[in-house]
Amino acid sequence: MTESRIDSRLVAGNRRPLAGYRAEHFLWDVQAGVATITLNRPGRKNPLTFDSYAELRDLFHGLRLADDVRAVVLVGAGGNFCSGGDVHEIIGPLVALKAPELLMFTRMTGELVKAMRTCPQPIVAAVDGVCAGAGAIMAMASDLRLGTARSKTAFLFNRVGLAGCDMGACAMLPRIVGQGRASELLYTGRSLGGEEGERWGFFNRLCASDALLPEAQALATQLAEGPAFANGITKTMLHQEWAMTIEQAIEAEAQAQAICMLTEDFSRAYHAFVARQKPRFEGN
Repeated sequence: MTESRIDSRLVAGNRRPLAGYRAEHFLWDVQAGVATITLNRPGRKNPLTFDSYAELRDLFHGLRLADDVRAVVLVGAGGNFCSGGDVHEIIGPLVALKAPELLMFTRMTGELVKAMRTCPQPIVAAVDGVCAGAGAIMAMASDLRLGTARSKTAFLFNRVGLAGCDMGACAMLPRIVGQGRASELLYTGRSLGGEEGERWGFFNRLCASDALLPEAQALATQLAEGPAFANGITKTMLHQEWAMTIEQAIEAEAQAQAICMLTEDFSRAYHAFVARQKPRFEGN
């Protein structure tokens, strides 16, 4: 459906460009529909703070309405991805809080994961170096993960006296690497190396460190150039079908695919295919 056929009042309430967004607690850049979020505290291995958690949560929520962002790359500056929650700016203050405020915090961190999973854009995590705690969760909540041989992914919650069931880890990690391997990582807090992470399926593939971001952006560009609405439906169904039977999933996908067949992307792809085939037949 073209923009001119949509009531401007509907567009105003449901489409909000984000390419010009000015981030406060990380870097934000959009090129050709691909947004790159760079966690930018390299001196501390890019830890999160209360402020960056909240801004990331709100940004990913906002991406649901963004029509100028079609894919997202998540990366850390300075050769590391993210070391998790800042020890001094998060862990220290949490020790002094009461239960209601602690629940406020844990719900906020969980909302970040929910927002990453429900935004329609595919998210590619470019993971180099340290990827720990909440950083490992953010990588896991992304749709695709590229790593390096020097990637070290660790779910460190038990090392600070907490359960491994943080921000959805016990639901997501077994689906990525399997129940036994997830149990090992969550109980021990040990680091998962890059090559081991690729073997286990945590990483889609490994890259050289200096090629990691370009390859992640190239992958995101490939996704951005594809059918945006259909990619969003694929992401939605990948997550929703966790709780469905096969029969329910088949019916849900039948309905979703029928809706995709109404889009201009589907019609455009068909006519492009016909146009490519026509010279072959004319040449015969």
